[in-house]
Amino acid sequence: MADGAGVPLHVFRLAGIYGPGRGPFAKLRNGTARRIIKENQVFSRIHGEDIAQVVAATLPPADLPGRVWNVCDNDPAPPEDVIACAAEMLGVPVPPAEAFDRADMDAMARSFYSESKRVRNDRITHDLGITLKYPDYRSGLAAILEQEGGRDGI
Repeated sequence: MADGAGVPLHVFRLAGIYGPGRGPFAKLRNGTARRIIKENQVFSRIHGEDIAQVVAATLPPADLPGRVWNVCDNDPAPPEDVIACAAEMLGVPVPPAEAFDRADMDAMARSFYSESKRVRNDRITHDLGITLKYPDYRSGLAAILEQEGGRDGI
């Protein structure tokens, strides 16, 4: 498929994006991190560097126009697990658990939790041959913390 000018068109469905300055460390540092618990709630995520490598792999001379790509890592996880992991890595207290049905949230925040957002990345790993630099949130968070100077960067 191509747009009207004959340029190959791709659709990239991006999972929850995180990276330096964006994600659970930033929320923990600025005091906005919450551990909202909703049973069976799972989200897929992707580190910004892995987004870049997927997009680059679809550029010419790749002969794969007209595809829809789910851009996510290999490990969908509950959001409260990611916040807890980041807090432990920073050496700060894990925010208390809050039940979804009792949590004080505006309509937009509540809609974020309305359904699970788990997707699979088979096409990027098989069709593009991508090996993710950060195949799960733990490796991505560890790299971010290292880039930011470790715990000293709190």
